[in-house]
Amino acid sequence: MTKDLPNHSNSNPENRPKTPTRRSFSIEDYIAGIRQADRAILGRAISLIESNRPDHREQAQSLLLALLPETGRAHRIGISGIPGVGKSTFIESFGSMLTKEHRVAVLAIDPSSSVSHGSILGDKTRMQHLASDPRAFIRPSPSSGSFGGVTRKTRETILLCEAAGFDIVIVETVGVGQSEAIVAEMVDSFLVLMLAGAGDELQGIKRGILEVADILAVNKADGDNKPLAERAQREYTNALRLMRPTSPSWKPPVLACSSIDGAGLSAIWEQLQQHRQTLESTGEMAQKRAQQQLRWMWRMVEDQLLYTLHHLPALRTVLPTLQAQVQTASITPTLAAEKILQIFLSTLATSPESLAGT
Repeated sequence: MTKDLPNHSNSNPENRPKTPTRRSFSIEDYIAGIRQADRAILGRAISLIESNRPDHREQAQSLLLALLPETGRAHRIGISGIPGVGKSTFIESFGSMLTKEHRVAVLAIDPSSSVSHGSILGDKTRMQHLASDPRAFIRPSPSSGSFGGVTRKTRETILLCEAAGFDIVIVETVGVGQSEAIVAEMVDSFLVLMLAGAGDELQGIKRGILEVADILAVNKADGDNKPLAERAQREYTNALRLMRPTSPSWKPPVLACSSIDGAGLSAIWEQLQQHRQTLESTGEMAQKRAQQQLRWMWRMVEDQLLYTLHHLPALRTVLPTLQAQVQTASITPTLAAEKILQIFLSTLATSPESLAGT
């Protein structure tokens, strides 16, 4: 006689496998975990900061306020470069060298999909060795097409990493353009990677990057490419003489390096340390960070106002028409902007409570 098997049919709710629920953390849990350098809790805290939910944003600000006294001691380094320069390979080699004596956090601002606005999140696969290093922490951050969002999320993530004990925080930019200036406003030292023989068509991009650079490094200075890299090093040194430096007490050096064999990486680190020490000795570092805080505040004001305008119920019905009129030159952009601001100010005066949910 065959023994009856137990019935595990999903028709019985009691027999259905239970989906594990994610534990919710209190502010105290986050604070304790970050102070203990718990990487999982740090990751959860960064997700809290990246959330646009009003309750999450309120929690995130409470968390940051509690941790502020434990922030500000890390060396904040921005790293950028033209496409194909090898930023990820450089950070992998450079970060692995630094973790011998330091704890390194890498915040990589990813370009977002134009369709989903999601992050590509490829950095952990491109930096496999560094990602597995217990003294390193890699966090890709979606830009979501908003540089204001980048500013808020990345700046606040820097603070969390500092509170967790990371004494070097590297911010990798998406590439070229507006992101360079924004990242330069949130770091102590801005390192720009260059290529030898990139072509005259990139000169305009190079100039924009050079204007915010504290240190330049010609990457891929190895093998047959080494003579080209050394020649480019001389050319960039001459080019920098025609530009105003970022600090009156610092002349940006131009170095050559190889992410493959590690040549020049220690020299770059020495220059980064020297740059920070120079600014600290002249008082420029404290002034620079104070100015960064003020610019951060105003960028957040601008970002929140823009967000509020886009989500204001009174504007949703008229925005498509105004945008279409601007596109077809039926009205001027200035007049359309004035109409948008009039609706905003009218809403603020008559029903300010409607702005609370935006």
